[in-house]
Amino acid sequence: MDYEELAADVVARARKAGAEQADVLLETSTEFDVTIRKGDIETLTQAGRKGLGLRVFVGGRQGFASTSDFEPEALKKLVQTTVALAAYADSRSENGLPTATDLGARPEMKLYDPGIEALPAEQKIALAKTCEAAAFAADPRITNTEGTGFGSSTSLTVLANSHGSVGTYHSSACSLYCAPLAEADGKKQVDYDYSFSRNLDRLDTADEVGRRAAMRVLRKLDARKVPTQKAPIVFDRRCAVMIWYAVLNALDGDAVFKEMSFLKDSLGKQIAARNVTLIDDGTLMGGAGSAPFDGEGVPTRRNELIRDGVLQMFLYDSTTARKANTSTTANARRSYNGLPRIGPFNLYLAPGNQTTEEIIRAIPNGFFVTDLMGQGGNPVTGDFSAGAAGLWIENGELTHAVEEVTIAGTMHDILQNIERIGTDVLFTSSVVSPTFQVAEMTISGS
Repeated sequence: MDYEELAADVVARARKAGAEQADVLLETSTEFDVTIRKGDIETLTQAGRKGLGLRVFVGGRQGFASTSDFEPEALKKLVQTTVALAAYADSRSENGLPTATDLGARPEMKLYDPGIEALPAEQKIALAKTCEAAAFAADPRITNTEGTGFGSSTSLTVLANSHGSVGTYHSSACSLYCAPLAEADGKKQVDYDYSFSRNLDRLDTADEVGRRAAMRVLRKLDARKVPTQKAPIVFDRRCAVMIWYAVLNALDGDAVFKEMSFLKDSLGKQIAARNVTLIDDGTLMGGAGSAPFDGEGVPTRRNELIRDGVLQMFLYDSTTARKANTSTTANARRSYNGLPRIGPFNLYLAPGNQTTEEIIRAIPNGFFVTDLMGQGGNPVTGDFSAGAAGLWIENGELTHAVEEVTIAGTMHDILQNIERIGTDVLFTSSVVSPTFQVAEMTISGS
């Protein structure tokens, strides 16, 4: 089946049925997931799915519906239903597709590796088993796991609209993870590690992932509280993303328009230390969130949200941009069964020039945070508070594990007091970060 032709045909039918504007997002995918526990297969899933979402605009009114049935009669009913739904919606001047001038040339991107789809299921299962075995072999205190697994997916995305634009791209991804459980003196700890890649050859080896997961959980044994105090905080790259999610939510153009962002009046102002540059780049090769166009067909781009600590921009889709009297930043995210929303593609703090080990060595007394729990940053008020666990730093060395403490401050203080930034950013999800250090935060402990 020619899915580009199918999507364009549904748009044409919608126009004929009375839609002034229309777009179609069509997605097909195949997925594989296996979970291993103690050498045995616990779950195994192999599935395919497809779906098509139709969005129409009539007199400023929006209608939307989706289906997984591509038969002619089902698509005919979809068109009729979607146009009819628009009649019941409120008319809004901001509703509509991006302008034709927004739909420029799309970047050429290599997001598909046929080797992932061609890898036999037996080899995927073997990778998961090898990963788990490496974790068990690392130390006898590792007695169980919460699961070790391999996952892979391939997908096709097609977007067509009534401007006559049709875009298509294939993508693939694979991942390997291990979550071992360690036990000592009657107390148990769980941690995990993983690897993600769009290219099978760039996935970390199963032994590497298993050994790293083992190291992470073993260092959590014999954890204790520390006294309440103020001290430097080093955020491990994996939990550092919690900070940037709060910033991301505050940079959402719709939240800013509704005055529900602690950054709403900060455009052009110094909101962070001068070593802070925050980027969202949908064109990044190999990025987990990379795509040639956003959920409305607008070509993705590299957006600098914060440059040298100065807030440069907010994020918009076309609808929110019209409300705010500005332009889309190509940040509409969407699946076939939902409407566009504002979101990142590959949001990351630009890396610095120090390794994690160098950052830790520079701190006489502080807290290396490896786990955060709870709300974290409030994008409306800018307050920050989260349960934390990790390792205590003494004289530039990691000493004992820490748990059951809370770290607190404000997002303004965190951003303004970032002193050191690591080199260890990995593009394994749509929001990532290198390790970084904040000058001081309050630690509530014993």
